[in-house]
Amino acid sequence: MYESFFGLHTKPFDLLPNPDFLYQSKSHKRAMTYLDYGIKARSGFILITGEIGSGKTTIIRDLIKKKLPNVVLSKVFNTKVSSEQLIALINDDFGLPTQDRDKITLLRELNDFLIDQFAQSRQPVLIIDEAQNLSPELLEEVRMLSNLETDQAKLLQIILVGQPELKKVLTSPELLQLRQRININCHIQPLTLEETEQYILHRLERAGDRHAAEFSPDALALIHAQSRGVPRLINIICDFFMLSMFAAEVRTIDGEMAREIVTELDFAQQFWDTEEGSSVRDHGESATTNPGQDNQAEAQRTKVKLTTLLKDMNQRIEVLERLAARDTESITLDLVARMDRLEATVRGALPEPDGAASSRNADAASASALRAPSLAPPEPVQDDGAKASPESEAVAAPAKGFFRRFFDR
Repeated sequence: MYESFFGLHTKPFDLLPNPDFLYQSKSHKRAMTYLDYGIKARSGFILITGEIGSGKTTIIRDLIKKKLPNVVLSKVFNTKVSSEQLIALINDDFGLPTQDRDKITLLRELNDFLIDQFAQSRQPVLIIDEAQNLSPELLEEVRMLSNLETDQAKLLQIILVGQPELKKVLTSPELLQLRQRININCHIQPLTLEETEQYILHRLERAGDRHAAEFSPDALALIHAQSRGVPRLINIICDFFMLSMFAAEVRTIDGEMAREIVTELDFAQQFWDTEEGSSVRDHGESATTNPGQDNQAEAQRTKVKLTTLLKDMNQRIEVLERLAARDTESITLDLVARMDRLEATVRGALPEPDGAASSRNADAASASALRAPSLAPPEPVQDDGAKASPESEAVAAPAKGFFRRFFDR
């Protein structure tokens, strides 16, 4: 809708897991390196986890797109299945017939296929996405598939990809053997504030123009705070920002405009409170019913989110401190000048009543005497040898006005 206005050939912040738009943050790059190494080294199980919308599926699609030499892939994205259906999905993606086959036949044909691929120096790899939905029983079935092996090597390499709840499922006592077979384990962390800015520029560049839209530092900080560094949520916010800029016919978004849009979206309620509370309902059922494991996983998620928020707060405080250091001195000097002018105006406009001057001088002398140290210096002597009177001292050094005394406190 707004692509032509910004001079772009496609939407920069689409929600599809398009590997062409994959931004390799430090965490994403590490996950991709682990995957590449694990496949080349023919490691056992590989476990990749990350929060919802962190880019796990995009990484998997990038792996599929690479078409690694001598690697034969089977991808399973629907994990709400029975044991027999899971084997059928695996066989079907390997190109094996599945119609009118029972589970025993499916397993025998899969084993024959894997042996044939090994004889041709090919490497079958099974990728299971959304693996947190698999029950412990199905995960044990997957482990049994890894028992298909020769004396020299495993016939099937398995990559499990899922949300942090997958680790919670794997803590079940009955999955001890599976846990011990996981050679590579990587968790995709949220983007930092700097990575969030580079992520936005990267997607704009892939869409046609890196400088098509300008996001102010305040807007970038707000995007990071609201999305908590999750790429999918960054896309949602930026898409609304681009649409709002298009409606206002501007190419720059500042902090005020960004805050107004986020307030209208009610972002925290729609994409965090509700999402976290219903993540289990969205997938139909919970992966586990162990209260102790639930509390442990929730504590881990809370720790990650608090760490991200603290980093964001520190960055914001640093910005505010730099702004305050620049402006405080000029503001202070301006206030002092204004109070001096106000005090002079008040003194000039209001005549002193009889006795006010002598009373004020007496007060000043008394205050001076109270502030004097116990060992007072010699009293000043006038030219004729007489001691200076308190009144003459008060006249020579008049007391500070109200505003000055108040400011100097």
